[in-house]
Amino acid sequence: MTAPETPGIEDLLRQLGPQVLGALTRRHGQFEACEDATQEALLAAARQWPEQGVPEQPRGWLLAVATRRLIDEIRADRSRRAREEDVTAESAQLCEPAPGEPQPPQHDDTLTLLFLCCHPVLTPASQIALTLRAVGGLTTAEIASAFLVPETTMAQRISRAKQTIKAGGMRFELPEPDQRAERLRAVRHVLYLIFNEGYTTSAGHDLQRVELAAEAIRLTRMLHRLLPADGETAGLLALMVLTHARRHARTGPGGVLIVLADQDRSLWERQEIEQGLGLIEQALTTAAIGPYQLQAAIAAVHCEAPSAGQTDWPQILALYTLLERIAPNPMFALNRVVAVAMAKDPQAGLAALAAIEEDSRLAGHHRVASVRAHLLDLAGDRAGAAAAYRAAARLTTSLPERRYLEARAARM
Repeated sequence: MTAPETPGIEDLLRQLGPQVLGALTRRHGQFEACEDATQEALLAAARQWPEQGVPEQPRGWLLAVATRRLIDEIRADRSRRAREEDVTAESAQLCEPAPGEPQPPQHDDTLTLLFLCCHPVLTPASQIALTLRAVGGLTTAEIASAFLVPETTMAQRISRAKQTIKAGGMRFELPEPDQRAERLRAVRHVLYLIFNEGYTTSAGHDLQRVELAAEAIRLTRMLHRLLPADGETAGLLALMVLTHARRHARTGPGGVLIVLADQDRSLWERQEIEQGLGLIEQALTTAAIGPYQLQAAIAAVHCEAPSAGQTDWPQILALYTLLERIAPNPMFALNRVVAVAMAKDPQAGLAALAAIEEDSRLAGHHRVASVRAHLLDLAGDRAGAAAAYRAAARLTTSLPERRYLEARAARM
């Protein structure tokens, strides 16, 4: 037995949690009951291991405890008494081997678990909550706090997701080959949404929730290890790492927002940037180009610029043009407007903005007014910029963004 520090135990439990849940669900089905049993086993480990030490085979220990919890739950329900013998017989395979016995090969069901949590019958909100709970190992309270909703609301959301899986009779198995690409896109999208909420919170007093963004990166690393040849997964991981590397420079005293052009680049995490650059370079040269790779390439251009004034805007404009062509999206179009203004001139940017601002998907979004304000500012129209900054401030639900936009309006 060994006794590492508590943070090491927490990391180990986060790593083993989805493996244990996947093993239980693959053997027994009953995702909801298996998830509850796994959570109880993880809680028992969190209490016991710091004092008693980590078992030589921690995965086997967790599987044994979770299996006992599952058996107890099955015994409590007489209508499922017929299943008890099967579960009891299988439990011996999950228990920790005796000293000296060879450990059985470990089958990692994490990818299957991700596919299940991101099943298309679930709403995006439920997919996110279930992924963070079942694969990320976050408590219901932690997930609720990250998304600024009451714990009871998040608990109901997770419960409904489990019930949907149960009622739909969804089997714990990888999708059929013809469905895997689409399901994998859903998994990547859920991880992308989790990261975005951590990078720039949609509402509240804080600009970013670093721990949530870090959890999205951890889960995406896991997916990348499972699918190392998938270029879009590598691109997504590169995008997250390159973006997250700027986190220390994004806020000033009191949490004030600092935009990219004004950031102190010495605060950027260079080691993470190098890692992200390596990921995207390899992905672009070995796999078919996709939207996440192109977004990561854009982030890489920003990270490689020694200063804001030395940013290669023509290259960014070319990348956004290609991105919009292969993955039409109103936000990509809006970002391209900024690149047009920076690569050419503000008037060209305003003309490009006029061409897209009637898109109903952008209606009422604060970023449209924010981009207009920025371009009017660059064009020297201070009164127009001030009005647009004020309009953007009224529309945003993020307090740091509102304060920044109001400050910009005041300076006009």
